[in-house]
Amino acid sequence: MNIPADATWARGDLRRQARIDLAACHRLAARFALNEGIDNHLTMLVPGHSDRFYLAPFGLLWSEVKASDLMELDFSGKLVSGRGLVEDTALHIHLPVHRLAPQARCVLHTHMPYATAIGMLEEAGLEMAVQSAIGFHGQLAWYDYNGLALDASEGERMAQALGDKSVLMLRNHGVLVVGGSPAQAFERLYFLERACQAQILALSTGRTLRIVPQAVIAATVAQFDACTEVGGVNRSELHFDALKRLLDRSEADYAH
Repeated sequence: MNIPADATWARGDLRRQARIDLAACHRLAARFALNEGIDNHLTMLVPGHSDRFYLAPFGLLWSEVKASDLMELDFSGKLVSGRGLVEDTALHIHLPVHRLAPQARCVLHTHMPYATAIGMLEEAGLEMAVQSAIGFHGQLAWYDYNGLALDASEGERMAQALGDKSVLMLRNHGVLVVGGSPAQAFERLYFLERACQAQILALSTGRTLRIVPQAVIAATVAQFDACTEVGGVNRSELHFDALKRLLDRSEADYAH
């Protein structure tokens, strides 16, 4: 099939922007201390494909990932383009989640400290005690720790546990956050950590959390659903654009 030249350009432009956005996710996660050494992984599907995804080479700090560094892998695990090391757990977690969860165009897996701490508690849960937590009402799934993800079956179990939710809390491990775009996924990752941080700080006082009444929770969830845009522009896109401007001023090489 012959593709018009302008269509080819448009497709390439979308892929270039996707690379830039995923590189930005790495830099921003490092800036907000959501990373852990060279571990954890952030991926997204390649625009125009439902069976290929971008992944940073293993061994890079997230603070040094650039758009041009990202490798492209297919759903057989084959490296389609780029070069670098493909870490086993990245493949075995992200590939099955991308394949089995339709809402997971972008998959962010981190060991960010406050969300991980919540998952370490015997009675783990994100309490509806702060507005940022209410934004995740009904969106959290939970998964018990089974050791390192060294085969695809572990990622498949994670995808099944995630279901149609946007967040999988990995007990004794970390978190897996998904979205339809890097902007949406990163905003969820950011506010999840803020909500968990607020809960940990409140509990550190030794006093009892004041839980928001159920009727107010339901009304607030409806408000969240009704105000996803400002001036016709998606809030998560506005937030992500602002964060990329922050990078543009101090570490613009992320887009190279």
